[in-house]
Amino acid sequence: MFGLSTKEDKFYTLFRESAELACITAKKLEGLICQNSVSAEEAEMMHDLEHRADKITTEIVDRLNSTLITPLDREDIYTLAQNLDDIVDLSQGAAERMSLYHTKKPSMGAQELVRTIVKAVEQLKTAFCCLNSIHFKRSEILAATEEVYRLEAVGDSLYRQEVGRMFEHEKDAIEIIKWKEILEHLENTLDQCEEIADLLKGVVLKYD
Repeated sequence: MFGLSTKEDKFYTLFRESAELACITAKKLEGLICQNSVSAEEAEMMHDLEHRADKITTEIVDRLNSTLITPLDREDIYTLAQNLDDIVDLSQGAAERMSLYHTKKPSMGAQELVRTIVKAVEQLKTAFCCLNSIHFKRSEILAATEEVYRLEAVGDSLYRQEVGRMFEHEKDAIEIIKWKEILEHLENTLDQCEEIADLLKGVVLKYD
């Protein structure tokens, strides 16, 4: 993109900040998922990250409403911002439930699912860092989206395997209920990553 004004370029800066915060949140969740439990203080830390993400999203929307010419379609900017925010919301929601439900130590399957989320979010961050140079970095953005699709498929498989394992081996019905809800949150996070990859791919095809 050539000749961007400061206002137009700010959208790309905010997207990068939002993607970076999504990475930070996912990596924090990766640390929590390896622990025996999640404290109220750790859950609050995740809540603070969610508030930071909300502020960035609000700034994007406010700028959208006050900027006459935008570097991408307004609908694309709005939808990308909201979906990035949703990744943080879902990650925070999973950590919050682990704390509220006083869950037992997460299984290896749950840990691997979160590691897959981290990898997917890192790919999205790569794509957003290239977004202000769509014409020159088309291949990098599309490669990142394809990797997100692959990781989402891996995550789906991990989710199904883990749910099956729980029902086969876990004797505590309450623990099954707790973890099934948390695992659904994690799977939804990967689905959200795939949704953003679809949006990014569409933007590349539209503006290339």
